[in-house]
Amino acid sequence: MNLPTLRPRPHQIVEKGIARTFQTIRLFRNLTVLENVMAGRHCRTRAGLWGAIFHTKKQQREEQEIVQDAERHLDFMGLTEMKDELAKNLPYGFQRRLEIARALATDPTLLILDEPAAGLNEQETSELMALISQIRDTGITVFLIEHDMKVVMGISDRIVVLDNGAKIAEGTPAEVQANPRVIEAYLGEEEE
Repeated sequence: MNLPTLRPRPHQIVEKGIARTFQTIRLFRNLTVLENVMAGRHCRTRAGLWGAIFHTKKQQREEQEIVQDAERHLDFMGLTEMKDELAKNLPYGFQRRLEIARALATDPTLLILDEPAAGLNEQETSELMALISQIRDTGITVFLIEHDMKVVMGISDRIVVLDNGAKIAEGTPAEVQANPRVIEAYLGEEEE
C-alpha cells in the first residue's frame, strides 16, 4: 500500500517548540522591525479571532505582552534602535539578526539556523557567533547548518558531518577536525 507521507504544517511545528531561519532571508519586508518580531510571537496568543475583532481586554493585554516580548528580543539581538525601520531598509547583517529575533519570539526549545553566516562580513560573523552562543546559553538547543567552518568550530558542542547526504562523522569539534574521513571529504586525500 502506497500511503502519502504526512508532514506537520508549519504552525504545528512551532507549537512543538521548533523555530527556524532560512538560508535566504524571509522577512515581512514592508513591516517594521518591531512588527516582524511581533508576527513571530502571535503563534503563542490565545485571544483568538473574536478577541481581535472586538478588541477585548484579553486581546489588548496579549498585544501589550507581545510588544514587550518583541522589544526584549530586539534588545537581545542589538536591534532596538531600528525597531521603527522597515525591514527592507535594514543592512543585510541586521536582516539576519531580525530573522533570528522573530524565530526567538516563538519561544522555541529548538532553533534551526540555516546558513546564518552566509553573506556576512568577518565582523558581522563574529558578532553573530557571540549571539548564537548567548542563545545556546539560555538553554535553547541550536541546530546549525553552516558551511563556514570557523563558525561551526567556534560555537558547536557537537558536530555531525555529512558528505553527499551521508553522515561520515560525529563528535566534538576536535574529534571531527581529526577525523580522516572528514579530512578526505573536505580537504582531499592525505598524501603519503
